[in-house]
Amino acid sequence: MTSMSDAPRVLRIDHVQLAMPAGGEERARAFYQGVLGVTEQPKPPHLARRGGCWFERGDLKIHLGVEADFRPAKKAHPALLVSDLAALKAALAVGGYGMRDDEPLDGYDRVYVDDPFGNRIELMQALAV
Repeated sequence: MTSMSDAPRVLRIDHVQLAMPAGGEERARAFYQGVLGVTEQPKPPHLARRGGCWFERGDLKIHLGVEADFRPAKKAHPALLVSDLAALKAALAVGGYGMRDDEPLDGYDRVYVDDPFGNRIELMQALAV
């Protein structure tokens, strides 16, 4: 019998993949790179043919893939830690992205925003202790 310490285990999340409709790459770039500041990285050629785009900076990796019967994720979402939520909210407002507050979460200031395709994104900033 294998002990729990010897068993294979999940180490961490490598990336988050969100869906988008075909032809939405420019809108994805405007939001994820232009507003959120996550640099687009080239997809491997065999995957690039499928469309979509990858945005990565260090350990932060958000991939968008084209889904033929696209429906946005309205409840499921990634939560992204940010350094200056107030400035990011201002940039989102300038870009015309609507934001929604939710009930407070101890230790964080946070807001929800939909990406250009309606996928829910949570933006969180840790409060100073």
